[in-house]
Amino acid sequence: MLTALGPNPASAQEQDAVEAPPVADRSATGGATTLEDIMRRQQGLAVDNTHRAQNIGDPAAAAGISDQLGTLGGASDPDLWRGMRFNAADITTQVRGPAADVLIQDRGMWWLQFREGPLLTYGGYLLLGTLGALLLFFVLRGRVMIDGEKTGRRIERFKNFERFGHWLLAGSFILLGLTGLVSLMGRKFLIPAFGHEPYALIAGYSKWIHNNVSWAFIIALVMILFMWIVHNFPDRSDIRWLAKGGGLFGGEHPPAKKFNAGQKLIFWSTIVLGGSIAVSGVSLLFPFELPLFAKTFALLNVTGLPELMGFGVLPEVLTPHEEMQYAQLWHAIVSFVLMAIIMAHIYIGSVGMEGAFDAMGTGMVEEQWAKEHHSLWVEEVKKREGEAPKSATPAE
Repeated sequence: MLTALGPNPASAQEQDAVEAPPVADRSATGGATTLEDIMRRQQGLAVDNTHRAQNIGDPAAAAGISDQLGTLGGASDPDLWRGMRFNAADITTQVRGPAADVLIQDRGMWWLQFREGPLLTYGGYLLLGTLGALLLFFVLRGRVMIDGEKTGRRIERFKNFERFGHWLLAGSFILLGLTGLVSLMGRKFLIPAFGHEPYALIAGYSKWIHNNVSWAFIIALVMILFMWIVHNFPDRSDIRWLAKGGGLFGGEHPPAKKFNAGQKLIFWSTIVLGGSIAVSGVSLLFPFELPLFAKTFALLNVTGLPELMGFGVLPEVLTPHEEMQYAQLWHAIVSFVLMAIIMAHIYIGSVGMEGAFDAMGTGMVEEQWAKEHHSLWVEEVKKREGEAPKSATPAE
């Protein structure tokens, strides 16, 4: 997924091109940019900028002041602009920070085009497609009902502390998803619908909510990791559960422990993808302070996987702005994937299965439901209940 974030040519700040461009004949232009250079740049291909990066105004190369074309200095306005673009200008700024001395960063266009094009398009299709697939499944399969006769007895499935961690994670993720979509899609969908001023108000509140609720999401993510990781390691019962599709398509319900194979997949998806979202989100909350991608690209290049997959050598030198662009795209892409997964989880835990919501609603579930969907766990609970009186101290 990292290699899909954008094109691979080096930025203007990078002297060493990722893909070696062809040697251009600049005799007709006196060494200046050729039409071929312009066409390659428009296609996102590498361009040899050596002739431009070095042409930043050298006083020693200037014509003498008494000569016919003599000058008072060695740098013209174009020379100064090229110096800024290729990070060769001697500049001083009042602002301090990793990005303060990068005045021109020309990789922003591919990021903007990817953000407003493929990211919005495929991300939107993923969410709408997931919603449509769940609706179709509900129409064809219907609600998964409790097959046996209800006993009226209830078993404690989750304690209050566990349910608190779950709902903290769920609530924060829903808020983050909605406010993130407002920020990402607002310009294309909300501004035409409501206008600039109302959207500015909505976007301002969304940004504040997104930035602050993110800490609740991170805390909840750590909570569920420590609470449930012991129940989510794979075992042999998961193979049978997956082979039978969890009993969702009719037939017997395969035996399962406290978490079945489907729930384990949800758990690890949440931990891995949610953790990646959290790390990239913290990088965006503290811009330019936590660069992630140059080092990641360097590690990937060592493995040889990018070249094996046809992406060439990934850029290992990124400007601070490029780091933030990659972080924003990665943050959004992984969030889209996790939102689609969580939509399926919400469906099964609410309208998709009778009795499932009780597990997180009250913490108590119908015994027959537990026997059908988590029979191995019910046996463990019954065994513990049977052993409890033996170790108890009789009351006087």
